[in-house]
This record gives sequence, C-alpha cells and structure tokens, in this order.
Amino acid sequence: MASTVSPDTDTNPAAGHVVDERVTKKVALAALVGTALEWYDFFLFTTAAALVFNAQFFVSQDPFVAAMGSFATLAVGFVARPVGGFIFGALGDKVGRKKILMVTIVGIGIVTGLIGLLPNYMSIGIAAPILLVALRIVQGLAVGGEWSGAVIIAVENAPVEKRARYAALPQIGSPIGTILSSGGFFGMLFLVGQTNFDSWGWRIPFVAAIPLLAISLWIRSRLSESPEFEALMESGETEHAPIRGVLKNSWRQILVGMCSALLGIGGFYLITSFVVFYGTKVLKMPSELLLLGTLLAAALEIGALVWAGRLGEKFGASKVILWGGVASALIAVPVFLAIDSRVPVLVVLAMMIGVAVLSIPYAVSGTALTALFATKVRYTGVAITSNTAGVISGFVPLIATALVAANSSFWPGAIILLVISALTALSGLFLPKLSIAEKGMKH
Repeated sequence: MASTVSPDTDTNPAAGHVVDERVTKKVALAALVGTALEWYDFFLFTTAAALVFNAQFFVSQDPFVAAMGSFATLAVGFVARPVGGFIFGALGDKVGRKKILMVTIVGIGIVTGLIGLLPNYMSIGIAAPILLVALRIVQGLAVGGEWSGAVIIAVENAPVEKRARYAALPQIGSPIGTILSSGGFFGMLFLVGQTNFDSWGWRIPFVAAIPLLAISLWIRSRLSESPEFEALMESGETEHAPIRGVLKNSWRQILVGMCSALLGIGGFYLITSFVVFYGTKVLKMPSELLLLGTLLAAALEIGALVWAGRLGEKFGASKVILWGGVASALIAVPVFLAIDSRVPVLVVLAMMIGVAVLSIPYAVSGTALTALFATKVRYTGVAITSNTAGVISGFVPLIATALVAANSSFWPGAIILLVISALTALSGLFLPKLSIAEKGMKH
C-alpha cells in the first residue's frame, strides 16, 4: 500500500537512536564535498552557456539567436532533472542514500570532463550541439538524484533540533562550486587572454572535473548511511512504490515545496548566468567584471548560508523562507537598476547583494523539504520537488533573454526575480501545516 503521513504524526523510525555529532559532522562534510563538485560541474555549464557555447556550438549571425540556443541547452538539463529525481529518488528509498550518492557523483563528474573534450560546431557541424545536448541530459539525470540525497543524508544523521544547521552545510556546496567554476574561467581568461580562452581555454575547467571527481569519491566513500533508513531496512518497512505514494498522497507538499525552492535555484541563475549574458552582450561590459561579480557574490553567499541556517534553527525554516522571499522582492528592482548603470562597483555590489539575499531561503530549503515527507518516501519526495522547481528555474535565463531581445531593457529580469521571490515568500505561510510534526523540530 502507498505510504502517507499526517502532518501531526511523528514518523521518525530512529527516534530512539542516540546521535553522535562527530558522525554528523563527517557526514555533513562528505555531503558538502559532493554537492560542491555537483555545483562546480553544473555552474561551469551555465557560465559557459553565457560566455562561449553560443559561439562554439550554436553558430548564428544574430547573437540573441545563438544565446537562445545556448540557454535552451541549459534548460534541457533541468528538464532531465525530474526524470533523474524519479529514478534515483525511488532507488534511494529502496536501497539506501549512500549507494545512490556514489552513482550520481560519478555520472556528473564524467559527463563534465567529456564536455571539455567535445569538438565544436566548426569541427563536426551539427553533431556538436547534438552531442552537447545528449551530455547535458545525462548530467541532468545524475544531478536529479544528487542534491536531494546529499541533504537528506545530512539531515537524517543530525540531531532533530539542529537539522537546520547541518542541512545548510550541503548548500554551501553551491557557492563553493561557483567560486571554483567562475574562478577557473576567470583564471583562464587572465592566463591565456580572450582569444585563446574562446578557442580552447574554456575547456580546461571542464576537464579538471575528473581529478576533482576522484577526490570526491574518496571522501564520499566514507559516508555513514542514515540511521533512519537503516531502521526502516531492519524493520522491513521500506516503501515498495515510493513514486506512487508521493504523487498520490503528497501533491500539496510537492507544490508548496517547489515554490519554497524556486528562489534559491531560479533566482540564482537569473543573477549569475543571465546577468553574465546581459552584461556582456547587451551592456557591453567586460566578461572579467561579470565573472568577478559572480566570484565575490559566491564568497558572500557562504556567510549568508551559515547565518540563515542558524536563523532556521532558532526560528524555523518557514519563517526564514517567508522573510527571505520578502527581502528578495524588495531588492529586485534596485539590483537590476544598479546592473543597468554599467558602473563597475555598482554592478558587482548588485550581484553580491542579490545572491546573498536570495540565499537566505535557499539555506533552509533542505530542512523545509525533508520535513514535508516521511522517511520511507523522503528521497523520492524531495527529489521530485526540488527538481521540478529546477525545471522551471532552468527556463528562467531563456525567458529573460527572449524578453530582453524584444525590448533591450533590464525590466524583464527584475520582474521575473520579483515574481519568483513572491512565490517563495508565500510558500513560507503554508509549510508548517504540511510538515511532519517531530519533537524538537521548529517549522
């Protein structure tokens, strides 16, 4: 029979388990390292989509047409993510979190390395964008099971009252991945110059994913399986049809959870990937400036994530999501006005502030999503929810680019950020009623 839970029910199968925080910290660190590689690989693609893929794989006399093709490939990866979420989420609820996390990280790392070796359009013609799209789909499938598993294993190994703190640690993988990917591009630009970077230098950060994968695999191999999942295995209570159970009984949780995750994913790609394109192609600013803004924004984001994670521990994830969404809505127009000014200091500050504010709800999204689903269907539920939000987010740069092409104004970006922020803020009002009640947990 499909599993379902009441929001009033304590369903922790390992409620009597004594948590050793030394193990909790090791698991959280291993989850962080894995998500850092995941986001490094994914952000490489998003930055390259804005800087070089339009010239390397989507050749057109019209820069907006080339950019649309590039961002469409970016979006294809997000479309593949829910499929990966269904596949790896269900497997994670059947065979365990750790085993699936080993598979997904290998898929992400190998595909990224192959993208760095892929011949361009000038070498093999139409086969180049076709192969790029195929690799992007495989990468999207693997990412579909990665983040959800990492945050779940961190949460399920943590004390209930400190879950918001430890759930924020895998989120730090996002800015670390941004720093590594943007830093890799920025460093290559500095070392080889724009011409060589456009020709071959952009490939080096992609190929570098292979040694990074080896390090991540070694660290992740030391992960401890979730005590909650082990308790389910021992009692023989694992769910045989987690996808059916989640879709039938938890559709409200999926909808609200999607909105809560939307700002942290879609808003981030708007302030980074789209702004890099808008700044370089429309405002004619140097790409080095936009990459510097992305780097500094990611560095500031680390502090914002740690701070917001502590806020979630103290006040509850739903309140942080609500007020983080409100704050992001308030800064949407000022941020894009500053970017449109073309003043370097204002542009960089706008990127930093925009990313820091939208990271407030992102810090606690892992806590919020895991609290929406019972342990036996949690991997499936979180994977479907977060990756469906990712599908919408993947089209954000594409939509913004299309609207900008129509009127050459910053307003589409500002309005999209405002709408996304409002949806995330509204989700904070509904999260407590839909979440599972658990002693010591603040929603």
